[in-house]
Amino acid sequence: MKKYYALLPVLGLFLMACEDDTTPIDNTTEPIEYTSGTADFSNYVAVGNSLTAGYSDNALFIAGQEASFTNMLATNFALAGGGSFDIPFMADNLGGMTLQGTPIAGNRLFLAFTANGPAPTPVSGQGATEVSSKLSGPFNNMGVPGAKSYELLAPGYGSVAGVALGTANPYFARFSSSESATVIGDAAAQGATFFTLWAGTNDVVLYAVGGGEGEDQTGNLDPSTYSRDDITDPNVYASVMSGIVQTLKAGGADGAIANIPYVTDIPYFTTVPHNPIPLDAQTAAYLNSMAAYGAYNAGLAQLQALNIITAEELAKRTISFSAGEGNAVVIIDEDLTNLTGFNPALINMRQATAEDLLVLTSSSFIGTLADPNNPTSINGVAVPLADKWVLTPEEQLMVKTATDAYNQTIAALASAYDLAFVDANSLLSTINSTGLSLSDGSVVTSDFATGGGFSLDGVHPAPRGYAIIANAFTTAINTKFGSNLPMVNPLDYTGLYIN
Repeated sequence: MKKYYALLPVLGLFLMACEDDTTPIDNTTEPIEYTSGTADFSNYVAVGNSLTAGYSDNALFIAGQEASFTNMLATNFALAGGGSFDIPFMADNLGGMTLQGTPIAGNRLFLAFTANGPAPTPVSGQGATEVSSKLSGPFNNMGVPGAKSYELLAPGYGSVAGVALGTANPYFARFSSSESATVIGDAAAQGATFFTLWAGTNDVVLYAVGGGEGEDQTGNLDPSTYSRDDITDPNVYASVMSGIVQTLKAGGADGAIANIPYVTDIPYFTTVPHNPIPLDAQTAAYLNSMAAYGAYNAGLAQLQALNIITAEELAKRTISFSAGEGNAVVIIDEDLTNLTGFNPALINMRQATAEDLLVLTSSSFIGTLADPNNPTSINGVAVPLADKWVLTPEEQLMVKTATDAYNQTIAALASAYDLAFVDANSLLSTINSTGLSLSDGSVVTSDFATGGGFSLDGVHPAPRGYAIIANAFTTAINTKFGSNLPMVNPLDYTGLYIN
């Protein structure tokens, strides 16, 4: 399928010189011939989670949905035979959502400039999106925020009645075809000629953003027994994704599939330092005394002398503060040896190191009081941070191991089903490590609030980041199917909402 588009209009009339033999200057340009190659973009369906939907700044809202990478792709597909791309739009640009009038999701964030400096702040007002007000589909954008891979196949995941019970997804419930519908069933029913699939981030990210409070379910093949913040077994993931691809390919559709980024590349885990505590000399001396952590350190030393713990663990667990900036927070670490049987005061705590990843939301918790009536009960100092505030190296390894297994599955499916393969993992690693240069000389990075790549929730891209992702999909599609779709300009999309 081909369409012709002239890039520039004729700039003026032919210039006539005084000499009779002067050749007129032709200022017209050749039109660009856009082609889909061997692909057919006439009916494009996008399947996935919040990344497919255009979620950003901790909410789904109209402007974000319009700036989804999938909508950008659909706009370009239209240049080469693509059809309409229907989106289950939210009711407004607030992002908040209600169920039977009760708020169940908050508004989007914007960067407010306060007396204490810039701060991510929810926009004011009550969102007008009501879950029970069903939309009439079908919809080409089948991105469902919060969905894990196996939930895309779950009957009743779009049940309005199930939302209050925790068995259904409120975003899908708004536009599902029936109370018993599945996401993939509704997607397949549209008879797509082309699809994109990006699913699986939530199978590891929900564990990670919860600081590893969930369980690694590797070896458990029954996802009905999983909690929301558990890591999905890689074999379950492989089976689910294979079934999804087979379903989407059943009618002969072509498609593109993307792999899963590492959580260590997103600002939710790279913004808060492990050592943000300033102390004066008197406070540091008290914390090191036998009235505070000195007794804990002495108890550890006694058990190490009895060979109950190693010298390495003694060094790892010893807590020490000094006057000045740069003191590390104290955290709970479940992977330490349990010593409470010897002394109940010897709980599993230590100071954080640079290898620990404090979650973004810990920035507003560290330094607060565990007991408002006790000015010494400072969270992160006198009171250790709970597991949910930090992702330890052991927990990071579990996330990486699962991610690598998922990505092996994705690469294998791309090869087996002749799909365009998008290496989102490498792309986000590049943005995090070196940044990505744009045409105006600016560089998009993963720096929180200022980098342009990520929104204020620290997990989802900003519109400019989604544009970069759209270009990665376009490049892979052009390479695989011989199309010549144009790139979008990331500079046409904001890197940060400030209102």
